[in-house]
Amino acid sequence: MNLTSEKAQHAAAIVRKLRESGFSAYFAGGCVRDLLLEREPADYDVATSATPDAVMRLFPRTYAVGAQFGVVLVPGREEQDQASAVHDNYNIEVATYRSDGAYSDGRHPDQVRFSTEARLDVQRRDFTINGLMLDPVSGEVLDYVDGRKDLETGTIRAIGDPELRFAEDKLRLLRGVRFAARFGYTMEPKTFAATRRLAPQIHQVSQERVRDEIVKMLTEGRARRAFELLDETGLLEQVLPEIKRMQGVQQPPQFHPEGDVWIHTLMLLEGLPSGVSKTLALGALLHDVGKPPTFRVAPDRIRFDEHAEVGTAMAAEICRRFRMSNDETAEVCALVANHMRFADVKRMKESTFKRFVRLPHFDEHLKLHRLDCLASHRDLELYDFTCKKLRELPPEQIRPRPLITGEDLIAAGYQPGPRFKELLAAVEDAQLEGSVRTREAAMELVRSLTTSQ
Repeated sequence: MNLTSEKAQHAAAIVRKLRESGFSAYFAGGCVRDLLLEREPADYDVATSATPDAVMRLFPRTYAVGAQFGVVLVPGREEQDQASAVHDNYNIEVATYRSDGAYSDGRHPDQVRFSTEARLDVQRRDFTINGLMLDPVSGEVLDYVDGRKDLETGTIRAIGDPELRFAEDKLRLLRGVRFAARFGYTMEPKTFAATRRLAPQIHQVSQERVRDEIVKMLTEGRARRAFELLDETGLLEQVLPEIKRMQGVQQPPQFHPEGDVWIHTLMLLEGLPSGVSKTLALGALLHDVGKPPTFRVAPDRIRFDEHAEVGTAMAAEICRRFRMSNDETAEVCALVANHMRFADVKRMKESTFKRFVRLPHFDEHLKLHRLDCLASHRDLELYDFTCKKLRELPPEQIRPRPLITGEDLIAAGYQPGPRFKELLAAVEDAQLEGSVRTREAAMELVRSLTTSQ
């Protein structure tokens, strides 16, 4: 068990100080699970018998980020200012042992009762694999819920009555699916059955929280299994009905021998590596979301007329529903809107190709196209062509310095107006094509365009 990282040492020091002051304290939750699995935890949490007031008295700089629930943040770097402290990677959450009252909103307890017993604190946690505690000094593991056994057998099991655990916090419905997918575990039958029964209640959870769980599922390296489990538990239809509608939507076999749109999307998700960007992951999930509403059987084959355009509008609505930022929404929508353009790269004019590869974050467009091909016909000819051409084109040819500007047109006696944009675009096209290389030639092109009308 590796506790040598700076963050682990900081958390262990907090435990020691709490104990020296007469309180019990342990590492708790996901960090214990990850340490037992020999994974480096993303965060370290400490559970203690000390009340929030006692924790804040013991440590000179603390932040009561959830004091009503017994949670105090202990920053890890003394030189930080207060504004940046809550964002520091070395912050440790210190939570008082507690038992919870009813959860009227399906997310937060109406009442919290602090406790001095670690055993009681564990009972209110979500899954057995997250209900372990660890003494960082002796290495002793406190296991009141058979969490170690479930780690060994690869089982996701709710602590106690699964319906009660899920009723307390509906987000646990999604978290159970995510943990099962991330670790390749099986959901224990009663936990699985409770998830299916309570799936419609996921709407009690804020869209931001749902979004965060979906994004984690997509970016933790097991996206296909996560979405298969979402479907099996009935959660997919609740949180992303647009994806559920892909099932049974057939595709032309000459382009998609793998099967329907759902199977194609699952295969594409299978290719997403751990740590992939949020925007590429969502672009991959949504790239064909416009196919179900545009499906038609033409005389020659199955067609999806303008599915990229329809899908872009649908992706924008999903991003809005998930409270994505404007920049993230723009990138996801761009991925959906442009994913079919690779079919034309060999026929594009030089100017069109250069404008295409100038799209913001074009590397993500390229990655999505590769994933799309590998999840269907597996022909990477157009991907290889694009990569080769990109390698051969110097950056200054893809995005050259403009030969003329609007100021040049004004200086030459042209009246400003909407026509300026057309003239400058025509000059840039000629420059990208290589037919115009100097300022003089650019102005000559402008004169020819204005005198010919």
